[in-house]
Amino acid sequence: MSLSRPETLLRLPRREIPAFFCNDHPPPKFLRPISFRSSAFSGRNLQLTGPTKVLPVIKAMISETPSAVSDTEILFSETFPLRRTNTVEGKVFVKIDRLDGDGTRLRLVVGCNLEGKWIMHWGVTYSGDLSSDWDQPPLEMRPPGSVPIKGYAIETPMKRSSLAMEGQVLHEVQIEFDSCSTVAAINFVLKEEETGAWLQHKGRDFRIQLTNHFWQNVNNEAEKECYNNWPGWSFNQISKFLLKSDVSHSKDQESSPDPLDPWHGCRHISDFYEEYSAIKEEFVLNSVTVTVRSCSEEDKSLVYFDTDLLGDVIIHWGICQNEIKNWEIPPPPFPPSTKIFRQKALQTLLQPKADGSGSWGFFSLNKDIAGLLFVLKLNKYTWMQNQGTDFYIPLASVRCSSSRSRLDSTKMERQVWSKEQEITDSHQQVIDIHQQSDKASYTDDIIRGIKNLVTDITSERSKNERSIEAQEGILREIEKLAAEAYNIFRSSTPVFVEESVPKAEQLKPSRKVCSGTGSGHEILCQGFNWESHKSGTWYSTLKPKTEELALLGFTTIWLPPPTESVSPEGYMPKDLYNLNSRYGSVEELKDLVKQFHEVGIRVLGDAVLNHRCAHYQNVNGIWNIFGGHLSWDDRAIVCDDPHFQGRGNKSSGDSFHAAPNIDHSQEFVRKDLKDWLCWLRKEVGYDGWRLDFVRGFWGGYVKDYMEASEPYFAVGEYWDSLSYEYGEMEYNQDAHRQRIIDWINDTTGAAGAFDVTTKGILHTALQKCEYWRLSDEKGKPPGVLGWWPSRAVTFIENHDTGSTQGHWRFPSGKEMQGYAYILTHPGTPAVFYDHIFSRYKQEIAKLISLRCRCKIHCRSTVKITKAEREVYAAIIDEKVAVKIGPGHYEPSNGPKKWILAAEGQDYKVWEAS
Repeated sequence: MSLSRPETLLRLPRREIPAFFCNDHPPPKFLRPISFRSSAFSGRNLQLTGPTKVLPVIKAMISETPSAVSDTEILFSETFPLRRTNTVEGKVFVKIDRLDGDGTRLRLVVGCNLEGKWIMHWGVTYSGDLSSDWDQPPLEMRPPGSVPIKGYAIETPMKRSSLAMEGQVLHEVQIEFDSCSTVAAINFVLKEEETGAWLQHKGRDFRIQLTNHFWQNVNNEAEKECYNNWPGWSFNQISKFLLKSDVSHSKDQESSPDPLDPWHGCRHISDFYEEYSAIKEEFVLNSVTVTVRSCSEEDKSLVYFDTDLLGDVIIHWGICQNEIKNWEIPPPPFPPSTKIFRQKALQTLLQPKADGSGSWGFFSLNKDIAGLLFVLKLNKYTWMQNQGTDFYIPLASVRCSSSRSRLDSTKMERQVWSKEQEITDSHQQVIDIHQQSDKASYTDDIIRGIKNLVTDITSERSKNERSIEAQEGILREIEKLAAEAYNIFRSSTPVFVEESVPKAEQLKPSRKVCSGTGSGHEILCQGFNWESHKSGTWYSTLKPKTEELALLGFTTIWLPPPTESVSPEGYMPKDLYNLNSRYGSVEELKDLVKQFHEVGIRVLGDAVLNHRCAHYQNVNGIWNIFGGHLSWDDRAIVCDDPHFQGRGNKSSGDSFHAAPNIDHSQEFVRKDLKDWLCWLRKEVGYDGWRLDFVRGFWGGYVKDYMEASEPYFAVGEYWDSLSYEYGEMEYNQDAHRQRIIDWINDTTGAAGAFDVTTKGILHTALQKCEYWRLSDEKGKPPGVLGWWPSRAVTFIENHDTGSTQGHWRFPSGKEMQGYAYILTHPGTPAVFYDHIFSRYKQEIAKLISLRCRCKIHCRSTVKITKAEREVYAAIIDEKVAVKIGPGHYEPSNGPKKWILAAEGQDYKVWEAS
């Protein structure tokens, strides 16, 4: 977790400084939407498998086609949808002016010239308020049509301005207020109602300073010096920028200031106006139609392209000779306007249509070519694929002799349909066989794990070096694995006749065991970032994305903390039973969880158990008396927390200094927390937990909570520093991962933990091109997944490390190498929300699909085949090979043939055929 710390109004981090107050930070300032509401495009493609009449093609402009093409018959035609993001640039402006001559009435105007239905989501900061929270403005300040949001903000629809010139768009909100108002600043973001897009200032709220009440209330020189040292600009700079001196003031006026006039010295405000570049991303749907025609030359086929994409459209293409679909360059001659790309593909520029509605082009290919592969290139950074894969035209399978009759074609189609039905039936049989063999294979994995653990605990070295507690931990792990194997045995359908067995002789597990790992095939999505609370409607924003996340292959989603909280992000909980948070209402939360369940996704709640914020102060003025449903006193707080005067026992972990640390050794505390977790499971429908800051209390208490709430899946945040020497990360990180393993062992494996070790090693390996770090001294993965993979939840980014916090951001541009690693390796991979809905979406989807297809799970085996300076390579379960890094690696083809299944910047993944 991370803490949002209240700061003095003027002491902002440099990246939060409103640049329009600073003369040395000129525009442009770019604003980008951070979320969209959209649904994946779905539709049926048209495919003709035999000679047919010429059919109209969508926007194909057949009239432009040369007669040599249009007179030939169509062998194949398919229209592919193209879903892309279009960038629209516009402006957001802020203006302050006076409504009367003496400046007692002022007006703030916020405008935007981008198309859409815009809403201004805003709140205020009052003079003397040093927190970062928003408050609602006074009633007289709210424009007509404003709607209160969650008690801390206002949403005001932006109206079309009458001042806009003909043919232009201008939306604006006008806010009037008195110069003597106690409002010190206005905070806002812009929201487009139809798409759910948000416009912010460099990923943060806009903050417009209105008064200098704070300066007049600063009475000591130390505080003034503190404000003057604020990085980026000083109060004097603001005054010079916003205010002009009035030469008509008399000396008497200057020498006799009115102490009650809050605008003395800055009553004469000049017109203030500032513009910001705004970038809005819109989803645009286009299409490309590919038509294969017969050619007058018997050994040739004509391939015709037609698209409604505007501008320079390049067909990046090649051919393949078999079903493996390896790209090759066809023999020359090449079409006009064609270039050879790295001796691997051709790039042909399409011609613009006469009416400007798109582009078209065609070329001929030899009839002995099996298939055509291509992608579309719009510019240096924009490439368009067929839903994450290359476009593929099966030329060999669609060619038919032009002399074949319609009867022959129909007969052939019937044969094809019959064959497809046979294949479907055979495929179902294969699926049934695999479902049976998967259970046997999974049970074999468990048996191997038990054997390894038994060997470990009975070895002479273990006898000499392991403590009694460590041996008991291994025995508990054996018990859990045995219980899992037993459950599989009991749930499978036997193929033999079951004999009657006396009740006393039937096998029964001694107790229900919760493994904390779900099915072992979990793929986790973190369903929020650090800014998600800003809208106040995050649950409603996420709801339309449930089906899309399920289609991407996610099985589990982690939602933000649901309780009332002192910090808006939810990590400073107050009343645990109040589930109306900055993310939405309790009804919206329940509805969202229900929606995820309907699409087959399980839901994890973010449970903050280590600390809790108090409601009241004690006689000494210390905030350590709790209210709400759980009205604890200071006995619920550990006695060695130096800030909150607790009367409990000493802490069993590290201290979290921003809030009272809860004493989990108290029976009444554990009972209340267990009741709360069980209530959340029943009331909300959570399936499991993400446990915040578990370093703060003993893992044995977690075991107690997990046994009470019986989660399907649970993972703890045990974030610890890695080992460094003279500023360089050490190669051996065994001590770091051992601490995480120890915590998991304290829970008796009832919960897994985020594999912080793997994330840290990936950081250095990728950033410094030291891929040898990804193999430990024994040739195994160097993180938790190398020692206890079934309890390792791997990740590369989350709301703390990335998002707008950036505490430990993954090396920029290398994110897909990280995902290629964790999505092919054992453990339970977690994907960050910001990466899912970004330019990485299709690449991530392809890797998830491969993991599911090859049944890679949390206990899969890893064989590291290369770990050198510039390249790391491994084979997982003999089904998947992966390579990351700029160096070269290709898996050798022996009994297995490896087919390239996914690739990107410095990574490749192969699938065994």
